[in-house]
Formats: sequence, C-alpha cells, structure tokens
Amino acid sequence: MQLIDKVAIVTGGGQGIGEGIALRMGEAGAKVGILDLNAETAGKVVEKIKSAGGGAVAKEVDVSKYEATKKAIDEIHQQYGSIDILVNNAGVVGIAQLFVDTDEALWDRVIGIDYKSFLICSHICAKYMVKQKSGKIISIASDTARCGEIGVPVYAGIKGAIISTSKVLAKELADYYINVNVISPGLIDTPMVKEAVQTEVGKEMIEGVIKTIPFRRLGQPSEIGDLAVFFASEDSKYITGQVLSCNGGLIMFG
Repeated sequence: MQLIDKVAIVTGGGQGIGEGIALRMGEAGAKVGILDLNAETAGKVVEKIKSAGGGAVAKEVDVSKYEATKKAIDEIHQQYGSIDILVNNAGVVGIAQLFVDTDEALWDRVIGIDYKSFLICSHICAKYMVKQKSGKIISIASDTARCGEIGVPVYAGIKGAIISTSKVLAKELADYYINVNVISPGLIDTPMVKEAVQTEVGKEMIEGVIKTIPFRRLGQPSEIGDLAVFFASEDSKYITGQVLSCNGGLIMFG
C-alpha cells in the first residue's frame, strides 16, 4: 500500500479515467476526495472505495468556479487533515469537429472545464502543499497535444497548455518538495470516446487510431490509475516536470 495516510483530490473522479484513478488511489491506501459535477456517479465511486475498505468522500462542485472549489477542498482538508495529492483530471473533449466548424461557445466550454479547472485546483492545493513542504500534483493531458489530431483542435491546445504550465510549476514548487508531473494518455475506453464517435469525423478518427495501436486495443482507465499511483508515491520522489505517455505504443516519443 504505497499511499497509506495520504489524502488525494481527484477532479472528475466520477467516471472514466477519473474513476480509474480514484479507485486505484483508494486501493493503494489513500483517502480520496472526489470533486465532480455529477453527485450520483461520484457517490458510486465513493461506495466502491469504501466497500473495499478505503476512505473517500464526494463533493458536488463545478471545478471551473474558484470559490466553490476552494470550499470543497477546504472541507476535505478539514475532514482528513492534509492535501497530499492532486490529480487534475476533469475535462471534456466536445463533439469532434474540424477547427473551421467550431465556435466560441465550444472554446469557452472546453477552456473552462479543462484548463481553468487545472489552474484553480492547482492554485488551491499548492498553497496547502507549500505550507507542509510536500505534495504531488498530477495532471491528465493527452497525446493529441504532443502530436496533433484532426477533429480536436481546442482540446489538443488546452492539453498542451497543461503540459507547459506543469513544467513551470515543477520548477516553481521544487523548493517545497512538491513533484509536478503529467500523464498523457492515448486512446482510453471512456465516456469521452463514446461521445466523440457520435460524429462521422470522430468515428473515423477513433477507428483509424485503433488500427495503428501496436496493442490493437483501447487503454483502460485502471491503467492510467496505475501510473497516477506511481507518480503519487515515494517511488517517483526524484521525478518532476515530466510527461509520460500511456498509449499502447501508438506514438513513441524520444
């Protein structure tokens, strides 16, 4: 149990990659605070963690709103006594579209949910971590940001911004023994993927990608959870400012 006595915040932990991460954190011994807009799905994940003998709590909150998010995180800190791990996972892709077919409403939605929530949660949790001189910030990006992908121009750009900002935070927070790293998934079996295939562009994109994955399958949320536990544990104490892809060998950076 690598994370005994640690307290982890997981945004968007009610389904998909977030659920996979929350469950693995719980299995590793952490007390898990799930921040999610959907109280029902988040509650189900909490029950799964508790039924396995772990500790967890869900907070229904829009993590693109600073004060509401701060209140939720403060309550988790008050309940469990610390904030040791933050996983910035909350995000949406939106309907897959070529850039010329997107509009300002889509830009605002994806920027707010994916990037602003990353800024807000990192800002709030980093202050706790600075005071205790320890912490782990793990953010979920995407390989679409590292190589580009037709149909998700805004999403890819925002994930690139998360990578860049994480590198800055890794340098700024190193004096306080806070590790900041990024997990960059490839194609993972999540509700986002199911949403993306509702358009012809999205369907063609995803089917085409699977054919080029050496393992010939989608990744699973639990496999991203395994990496998150590694980055949250002392096994990664000398690793910071890094981006690790988990993509079945689809793209090999080096």
